[in-house]
Formats: sequence, structure tokens, C-alpha cells
Amino acid sequence: MTDAPSYGFDTLQIHAGAKPDPATGARQTPIYQTTAYVFRDAEHAAALFNLQEVGFIYSRLTNPTVAVLQERLATLEGGVGAVCCSSGHAAQIMALFPLMGPGCNVVASTRLYGGTVTQFSQTIKRFGWSAKFVDTDDLDAVKAAIDENTRAVFCESIANPGGYVTDIRALADITDGAGIPLIVDNTSATPYLCNPIAQGATLVVHSTTKYLTGNGTVTGGCVIDSGKFDWSANDKFPSLSAQEPAYHGLKFHETFGPLAYTFHGIAIGLRDLGMTMNPQAAHYTLMGVETLSLRMQRHCENARKVADWLEKDDRIDYVTYAGLPSSPYYERAQACYPKGTGGLFTFAVKGGYEACVKLVDSLEIFSHVANLGDTRSLIIHSASTTHRQLTPEQQEAAGAGPNVVRVSIGIEDADDLIRDLDQALAKACG
Repeated sequence: MTDAPSYGFDTLQIHAGAKPDPATGARQTPIYQTTAYVFRDAEHAAALFNLQEVGFIYSRLTNPTVAVLQERLATLEGGVGAVCCSSGHAAQIMALFPLMGPGCNVVASTRLYGGTVTQFSQTIKRFGWSAKFVDTDDLDAVKAAIDENTRAVFCESIANPGGYVTDIRALADITDGAGIPLIVDNTSATPYLCNPIAQGATLVVHSTTKYLTGNGTVTGGCVIDSGKFDWSANDKFPSLSAQEPAYHGLKFHETFGPLAYTFHGIAIGLRDLGMTMNPQAAHYTLMGVETLSLRMQRHCENARKVADWLEKDDRIDYVTYAGLPSSPYYERAQACYPKGTGGLFTFAVKGGYEACVKLVDSLEIFSHVANLGDTRSLIIHSASTTHRQLTPEQQEAAGAGPNVVRVSIGIEDADDLIRDLDQALAKACG
């Protein structure tokens, strides 16, 4: 699209990165279900492999369908480039891979999805990396946790499961001062509700499985680069600033400038880690993104109505939805997330663990699944599922205690959702 930044979000979510197929005139982006691409000649092939020319080589690296999705998500997030991959968890590893090395650490929020906590506290140790978990509302604690081996700070814009909202600008001020990037998982908010790059984030990651696709059909992930970080300002990021042996001493930042991180993600990350998004998944996600703003408006509207009803119910201890005036995050949400605070939150049920389990088993419209961001309303008891691997202390810190359930409010009739919760609570709290 010409002069894309002048278009509104609703237009960009449909058109960014896409144009009629040059071979057939097809208006919807085709699924390029191919492994490899024919080179014009030997010189063309060599130029592609030397990173001297941009093009398609092999679908582990690049694919035309996936490329459209990458450009669309980069445009919506205000970044210069993006790399799509096979899942949200893959995106997190892809995001850290160019930054980290043995002995390096990432400072991470305590309010993260349970699987992310496990990935950061356990799995990344196999790379020789480590994570320091801090309450990102405690800015002094964040500053204190950063040391000479810290290579990034990681948080979620709207935290899963509790729906807590993060002060991205305040964290960006800290990371800017420390000369390290801020990575924001924007899965729960989506670029429609929050633009982390505009608030100072360096990198944005997504589980595209969730709201971006919105229909529970495919998994995927994405890393979006702001293009604003100076990778050569110090010696902390040699993968981007120093010579790369695999490309005859090429320096990614020197050669590609603002696109250095994106090119590295494709040429090194996807090449060697192989966390590739398949073209059919990209196609489903592109179709989902076309209605993102419409769905997010309804998610927010329904979530506020359901949360308000729950908060007034005597069977409920508390509700964490940041869109409620009673929330400690309400003022921050109004300032930083003016379009709404999404469809994700938790609530605590009187009766504890057993009541939560019975509630989940008694619902009829809500689906009991380990997912969020679907058009359908979803529920899960995090302490016995997604956060089961964590210690009780970690569960509480993440907002996933034994008396808490997480809901992802869909786009059904809100009154129907309330009636379903009412009848299930009657059975659970007996």
C-alpha cells in the first residue's frame, strides 16, 4: 500500500502487506503451499544465499503467504519488520536468541503466562541463559535486578491470566537507561488496544494463535522489531553487531541498519532453529486479522459487562478485570489502553479449589480449554492446568491461586454468558 501510515487501523488490518496475486489476480492472499522456489539462474541463487538480494529460497526461511502476514503485523504494531514462527513459545525463544549467550539473563515479570514462567525458569537454562523474576510494578526492583549480564526485560502488556496492565513507558525508561531492549508480549491486548512500540518497547511478541487469529484453528507466533534500537552502541549484542562467521564476516547491524534484527531472525533464527510458520496457518491468521478491531470491541464490551456482574455476586471474592473502577489498574488502563482492556481476566470463587473445579465442569456455553482469544468464551482453572508446574508462591504471584479461574470472554451475547455463569455458580457454591 502506498503511504500506509496515513491509513487507519481498520483499513490496514485488511490491506497491509497484501495486493492481488500477480499470476491470477486472486484478491485474497493465496496459500503458497510450496517447499522451495526456482532461482532465475546460479547468480541469483548465490545472491540470495549471501543475503545480497531479498527473495524466496526455502519455506523454512521465507514464504509468500507468511511474508504478507509479517508485513501486516509489523504495520499494525508500528515496527519495521517481523518474523513469524510456529507458536507463541517459539516467538519467545526467537526474540531472545539474537540477544542472549551463555551466562546472560533476562529480567522477567512475575505476572506471566505459566508456560512462559516454566520456559524462562527451566528450559532456557539448557542454553546457559537464566531469568530473574520481579514484580514489574516495582520499578526499583526492576532496576536492581538489571546487571552487566542482563540482555533484556520481558513483560506482557495485559498479563495472562490476571488481566493486569503494565506501565510499558516506565519500563522502557529503565531499559533505555540500561542500554538493553524491552520485549513486550502483546498477545492479550493486540495492536488494536495497545501499541507497545509507541510506548517505548524495542520488540513485540505475539502468540498469533490467540486474538490475532481469533478462531481457535491454528498455532503461530510473531516477533516484531521497532527498528529503533542501536545494536552497536555497546558490545552486549555481538550476534547483531559483530562479524557473523556463517556469512563471511557480515555484520547484521552495519549491513541492514534498522532491519538488522529482522534479517537475523530469518537468516539465523529460522535457518537454525527451524520454528517455521506454515503457509496455511498464516492464511487463517490473515483472515482473522481482517476482523480484529471488530472482535476486540465486542470482547471488551462483553468482558466489562460480565466482570461487573461477577463483582457484585456474593459467591465471588474478587474480580481482576482492569476495566472495573475498583481495579488498582483502572487509572493506568484508562490512560494507556483507552480502547479497552481486552477480554481476559480472573475471578476468585468462594469455596476454593473444589468450587472452581465444579464451576468449570458445570458450564454449558463456556468451553473448558487451554487457550484464550477465541470468538467463543473459554474458562480454565489455571492452578490445576496451565500453572500446575509452578510452586504455590509462583502461582499466587502470577494471579493463578487455587481459588481462581481464568476466563476469556468471547463475542457471544453477554446476557447468555452471565446466565451460564449464574447456573454453574449455583452448582459450585451449592
